[in-house]
Amino acid sequence: MQILFEPKLKVMITKSVNPVKGYTLIAILVFFFISCSKEVSQADAARTDNTQTPTGNNNTPVAETILLVIDEESIDNGNAPNNFSETDVNDQLAAIGQRQSLRYFREHTGDTIDLFTGEVGDESWHAIKTIPQSWKTAGPGINGARNFLQAGPGLGGGNDGPEVLLDKIPNVTPLRATGLKMLVGKTVLAVVYDGDVAINYGPLDGSLKGANLGLVALEVISVTRRTDGSSGSLPRITVRIVGVDAANAASLKLFSNAPVPVSSSVPFDINPPATVPAISLVDAL
Repeated sequence: MQILFEPKLKVMITKSVNPVKGYTLIAILVFFFISCSKEVSQADAARTDNTQTPTGNNNTPVAETILLVIDEESIDNGNAPNNFSETDVNDQLAAIGQRQSLRYFREHTGDTIDLFTGEVGDESWHAIKTIPQSWKTAGPGINGARNFLQAGPGLGGGNDGPEVLLDKIPNVTPLRATGLKMLVGKTVLAVVYDGDVAINYGPLDGSLKGANLGLVALEVISVTRRTDGSSGSLPRITVRIVGVDAANAASLKLFSNAPVPVSSSVPFDINPPATVPAISLVDAL
């Protein structure tokens, strides 16, 4: 900030102001200059802080995100309750290793929508509780979860078997009513599949092979029992859409205590309980 004096003002100060009053005027001007400089610096610092904090729309900080996979029972073209178009959900781009954000979600960041979550035995939301060592060595980095999100070699990408590391992944856990309710208040970052995520029981594992629609990030607002589906319908979930870039920049976590179903039909957990265990999250490495 600069303070400029006109030549005539300089002459007036020099000729007509006695030394004591002149020094007082100078001191006032210096104080004003320092105060304005501090205000500008503080404003610049605030702007810098805002650009460095990962946020969704509506300036909500995203401190951490939970890694999930979501399949076609929840997000697909033509699905109720949203009836997305093909281009809304990248159906025309579906491919192994597709990691673009889904168009509708990219263009409606900050909006609140409802999603269905499948049926008992055909769940749509799945927690990844274990990161295989092979994912960590696959590249491009040393973090296995991040390598999956980037479709690294064997994890959706590469020229030598893009799905070779995606079969029989331990502890891929389908989420029923209790597990979904435990996500309330949390933000998830999910790879969306164009088909079903296949689950095996005893031991629990999942196949993460298949074409992908891309990525979505969702803040879970509420989980309520469906009254407009079949007898085995899992809850309706209300979510706020978060920017994928903001979610990707946050600390990535695994849902380590997601409830483990005994079989494809047990427990028949379709009604979100009033109280659920506190969620336990661990770093996704």
